[in-house]
Amino acid sequence: MITVNHYLLLSAILFAIGTFGVLTRKNAIVIFMCIEVMLNSVNLTFIALSRHVGNMDGQIFVFFVMTVAAAEAAVGLALMIAFYRNKDSIDVDDFNMLKW
Repeated sequence: MITVNHYLLLSAILFAIGTFGVLTRKNAIVIFMCIEVMLNSVNLTFIALSRHVGNMDGQIFVFFVMTVAAAEAAVGLALMIAFYRNKDSIDVDDFNMLKW
C-alpha cells in the first residue's frame, strides 16, 4: 500500500534532482526544466499532504503555483529567445547583458 511517506520521498528525490540540475548545468533551457521539476515536486508534496490531512487547502495552493509556473514559463522562454537573438547562444555564462 502506498502511503503519504512514499509520495514525500518521491517529492524529495525529484526536488534533489532539480536542484542538482540547476547547480550543475550551463544551458538555460535545461536549468529552466530543472526549475519546473522542482515546482512539480513541491506540488506533489502539497497534494499528498492535502490528501493526508483531508482538506482542500493544498490542492487550491497547487492551482496557484501552477498559474505562476505558467506565467514564469512564458516570461522565461521570451527572455531566452531575446538572449538567443542577441548572442546566438543560451549558455548562462554568456548572460552578462544585464550588467551596465
